[in-house]
Amino acid sequence: MASHIGRRKFLATLGGAAAAWPLAASAQQAERMRQIGVLANLAAEDPQTQARHAAFLQGLQQLGWTVGRNVRIDYRWSAGKIDNIRRYAAELAALAPDVILAPGTSSMGPLLQATQTVPIVFVLVSDPVGAGYVASLARPGGNATGLAQYDYSLSAKWLELLKQIAPAVTRAAVLRDPAIPAGIGQLAAIQAVAPSLGVEIIPVNVRDALEIERAVAVFTRSANGGLIVTGSPLSFVHRDLIVTLAARHKLPAIYWDRAPIASGGLISYGNDSIDLYRRAAGYVDRILRGEKPADLPVQAPTKYELVINLKTAKALGLEIPTTVLARADEVFE
Repeated sequence: MASHIGRRKFLATLGGAAAAWPLAASAQQAERMRQIGVLANLAAEDPQTQARHAAFLQGLQQLGWTVGRNVRIDYRWSAGKIDNIRRYAAELAALAPDVILAPGTSSMGPLLQATQTVPIVFVLVSDPVGAGYVASLARPGGNATGLAQYDYSLSAKWLELLKQIAPAVTRAAVLRDPAIPAGIGQLAAIQAVAPSLGVEIIPVNVRDALEIERAVAVFTRSANGGLIVTGSPLSFVHRDLIVTLAARHKLPAIYWDRAPIASGGLISYGNDSIDLYRRAAGYVDRILRGEKPADLPVQAPTKYELVINLKTAKALGLEIPTTVLARADEVFE
């Protein structure tokens, strides 16, 4: 009898264990280490890129992804250099991660050349349809989707705002990166509205610091000038230099991002990049859980910021119109 009871207990235990196997396997699969590649367009030590990626990590954590437990992140920091971007894009594609986060327009071309299969989530990309990164905003169709930065019509608003706060401006140097589609598109949008505002446009390349300094020095030989700093990794890398040059030559300047305003820039108008990085975590999560980039619509920005530095305005002898101040999301005094 004792032997019979022992056998029944053994079979019951075995049956319970067998029933638990699918659950254990499922739990093990859920905790499988996933891999994310990040092709960052700035340097690792840049305070702004640290804030952006902290928001991305926070977004991932809120969705159940913890670095070291169920996800690993491989970073490549390009510091805005196109040669680095090409090399690191190939490196990340070769790793075959589950998904790659691609900040900035400059990263997308090299990544799509490196892989047509690894899912890519982009952020801070202008006009992804026009650039050929996706077939349409509603149905991307390929291995990439993400969050657009803005359409080029926003670039025209930079010139309009510059003219509002500095009516004497009749010449504007547009700092842009001609090596990326966004640099060309932003300049074209500004040039389209310039005649109606009575402003002459002078393109200035931002390939390196020396080129920026020389071009701005030449530009300031004539009066009534202003600066428009368009969005690109290189203009972000050189943002402190540009703010310094604008102050030195007493040029009213408008920027595409708020970061230069905290450092003494005059005014900025653009989307909230921190918010976009946090939202990008949502698309990365959905891809890690099995959805395809081709089926995920490209999202548009939902938050735009107008930021003004009144101390800089005073130093330039400018009085910001009350209509512009009333629209400001943040004011530095």
